[in-house]
Amino acid sequence: MADRATSHRGLARFSHAWRALHHRNFRLFFFGQSISLVGTWMTRLATGWLVYHLTHSALLLGVVGFSGQIASLLVGPFAGVWVERIDRRKLLLTTQVAAAVQSFTLAALALTHVVTLWEIIGLAVFQGLINAFDMPGRQSFLVRMVDNPNDLGNAIAINSSMATGARLVGPAIAGLIIAAFGEGWCFFIDGVSYFAVIVSLLFLAVHPVAERRRQNSMFQEIREGWDYVRSFRTIRVILLLFALMSLMGYSYSVLLPVFASDVLHGNANTLGWLTAASGAGALVSALSLAIRKSVDGLPRMISVAGATLGVALILFGFSHVLWLSLVAMVFVGFGLTQCASASNTIIQSLVADGMRARVMGYFTMSFFGAAPLGSLLAGFLAHSFGAPVATSVAGVFCVAGALWFAFQLPAINAAAQSTLAAKVPHEGHRPAPTAEPRAA
Repeated sequence: MADRATSHRGLARFSHAWRALHHRNFRLFFFGQSISLVGTWMTRLATGWLVYHLTHSALLLGVVGFSGQIASLLVGPFAGVWVERIDRRKLLLTTQVAAAVQSFTLAALALTHVVTLWEIIGLAVFQGLINAFDMPGRQSFLVRMVDNPNDLGNAIAINSSMATGARLVGPAIAGLIIAAFGEGWCFFIDGVSYFAVIVSLLFLAVHPVAERRRQNSMFQEIREGWDYVRSFRTIRVILLLFALMSLMGYSYSVLLPVFASDVLHGNANTLGWLTAASGAGALVSALSLAIRKSVDGLPRMISVAGATLGVALILFGFSHVLWLSLVAMVFVGFGLTQCASASNTIIQSLVADGMRARVMGYFTMSFFGAAPLGSLLAGFLAHSFGAPVATSVAGVFCVAGALWFAFQLPAINAAAQSTLAAKVPHEGHRPAPTAEPRAA
């Protein structure tokens, strides 16, 4: 009897971990996006390998990484406001079609062997511009795919597990395809994969939401979003740490071709293994978040994850052995994903509905805005002192940021609990617009 009860509890816990998939709209989006993201990770690995094959320059790897993400820094707040003014599903359909065109163009250039660095940079800028609007649109649309708002945190965690599962599978496939056929076929497969998410979006049963009449100008609404983020202590501190982790922690990814080729003396398959190892750690992180029932304890987890990321980057920087580098990459993937997913979950749980897209615009800016600067910095440090030094320095900054965040935890937890308590009584646990107490 005891064994049967334990088994039932285990099944219930497993079912609870995937409860957001009970919602038809989210289930459709999940499967469509899962296929698309495998292609996305294939393109990311193939682009880095192609750039390093063409240039043999760590600095130019950083330049390409910068080019692919700088648009989010420049237009992030504007995008967040603009997304609030339009139909989110139409926006996502537009961004997915545009991304498919970008991938097919890159595939055509690579397969005909006429691709140059400048064309890669131009297409990376175009993709970054797409992402600047796609990410706040996707994150703010997520709340409409789950009928029960109590399942929103689980939907975010499953969304992360979907992305990290693709991060595990995509690079491994890309390494094999590059070795056998070249980078161009990875870009072509990525272009085809976008049709899966386009079809899923077309089949979503989402009723149009009557948008409120906008009395203020776009710049006034950008200012309102900034004031909201600046005065909301929990969100402000989380975004600052997330920006630091994106600046320093995510920069390792642009240097992976250097580690695979020059430090570990491998090939495209080695690069695929390193990326897949970080994906394995990211998947463990996403699954651990999926089984959680509330946001309680997540701020502390962000601090622990940041320290884990930093230590793992330092270890990876000093490693010259493949198995040790793979182990370090598992913890890098875990730490980075735990920071990103936990930050996203907390912010989505606390933010007022009327500010959701604008705040997610700043979330996009924190990630895609800080990451390009980190790519440039990593490329410069690797060019001047070597990739191991660049990665180790990034790890030190991540550890320092995690320690700073740990000292902010009492105030963060108090503000978060106050906001959640104010939300619960009003609409039967449905998140409602609330005013956050001003920071002390």
